[in-house]
Amino acid sequence: MKAKKIFLGADHAGFELKEHVKKHLVRLGMKVQDMGAHKFDFKDDYPDFIVPTAKKVAENPDNKGIIFGASGQGEAIAANKIKGVKAALYYGGNMEIVRLSRTHNNANMLSLGARFLTKEEAIEAVGLWLKTDFSNEARHIRRIKKISKIK
Repeated sequence: MKAKKIFLGADHAGFELKEHVKKHLVRLGMKVQDMGAHKFDFKDDYPDFIVPTAKKVAENPDNKGIIFGASGQGEAIAANKIKGVKAALYYGGNMEIVRLSRTHNNANMLSLGARFLTKEEAIEAVGLWLKTDFSNEARHIRRIKKISKIK
C-alpha cells in the first residue's frame, strides 16, 4: 500500500462504513486523515465533506482518497469536479472493476456505496485498490492525458 496519506470523507449515509474502514487502515499502520463527517447527522450534505477531501488528494500525487455515501454516485461526481482527481465508483459486484480503476485509470479516489456493500466487501475493495498499481502502459497514459485536457 503505497499511498503517502489516505484522506477519508463521508456524509451521514457513509459515516458508519467510513468509521469501520478508518479503524482498519489505522490498524494496518496507514497514515489516515478523516475529513468528516465526524459525527452522524442525517441532515448533512455530502459535498461539504467530499470536496475538501478531494482537494487534499489533488495536492499531492502520492495521496489517495476514499469517500463514502449512500450509493457513492454523487460523491464520485463531486470529487471529479476537482482538477487532478480521478474518482472511481464501486458499490459491489465483481472486484475486477476496483483493480481496473487503478491499473487502467490510475484512480486516486475510490467512492464506495455504503448502502450496497457489507463492511467485509468494503475492506476487501479498499485493500485491493490500495495495493494495485497503475500499469503505466502507453495507451492508458495517452487516454488519461486526453481526459486531463478536458475543460
